Amino acid sequence: MKILANDGISNEGKLALENAGFIVITNKVDQADLATKINEENYEIVLVRSATTVRKEVVDQCPGLKLIGRGGVGMDNIDVAYAREKGIHVINTPGSSSQSVAELVMGQLFSISRFLNDSFKNMESGDFNTLKKNYAKGVELRGKTIGIIGFGRIGQSLASYALGIGMNVIGLEISEKEVEITLEQIPSSPKVTIKVESDWNKVLPQCDYLSLHIPKQANGEAVINEKEFAMMKKGVRIVNAARGGVINENALLTALDNGTVAYAALDVFENEPTPNKSLLSHPRIATTPHIGAATLEAQDRIGLELADQIAALFVPQS
Repeated sequence: MKILANDGISNEGKLALENAGFIVITNKVDQADLATKINEENYEIVLVRSATTVRKEVVDQCPGLKLIGRGGVGMDNIDVAYAREKGIHVINTPGSSSQSVAELVMGQLFSISRFLNDSFKNMESGDFNTLKKNYAKGVELRGKTIGIIGFGRIGQSLASYALGIGMNVIGLEISEKEVEITLEQIPSSPKVTIKVESDWNKVLPQCDYLSLHIPKQANGEAVINEKEFAMMKKGVRIVNAARGGVINENALLTALDNGTVAYAALDVFENEPTPNKSLLSHPRIATTPHIGAATLEAQDRIGLELADQIAALFVPQS
């Protein structure tokens, strides 16, 4: 079987697939030519990340397609239900990038607490003493409360890091529950039970920091709008490494300008790959280009997990 890994795959994943008898092609195909190339080259499996979309139109044009794989968590770039209705397997790798995303968020939390992003931009051209004064009012993470909106694998991984540096953690989801978090980075791996709340009115006013780990909504609407910003503690700091569009970007800019939000860090944007320039140039927004899962270790895990799932579906078991 031929596989098109259109957004790339790790060498380990490619080798595992090839050892299982698959032919793996990693030459990038433009989105507009995707269906044509799948048919011309008789690809039966297409692997994507966030750059390539596989919508109904592609599914309809490619009757030989047997599997669509998403290297990562969210599958909003694939018409999953429709593909499955057509008998196509759709898989993803929900656990492989949890640690890498959580570590990026921790880096962003430090950055927006100590002005690292803005000071880096200004050190070469700015006056040293002026900058020293401008960035002298950083805050510490220890003892602060972080609300983690969406408490799945990534949210729980972030919780373990946040607890490890002494933050108070509150989970926020649709329904209440308790989740046991193992602090694997600490000797003896102690466990901490986190209460996951469902009442936004109760949680948002308590939080010094917020981090979002929820999928893009089916209706396309943002989860954080003017209403939610109005509930927040003044001076809250926000990180979004989930999906563009879960925060209303115009409402975020207003909240930054009126002081509701002290600082924000964004790894994802509504209009990727051409984000709103007002976000990129804002002095109190730290930005990265959708690199949450982009570590060498995560890419190896993603590739191997995809290979394992594909082999389990299509390689005869002895």
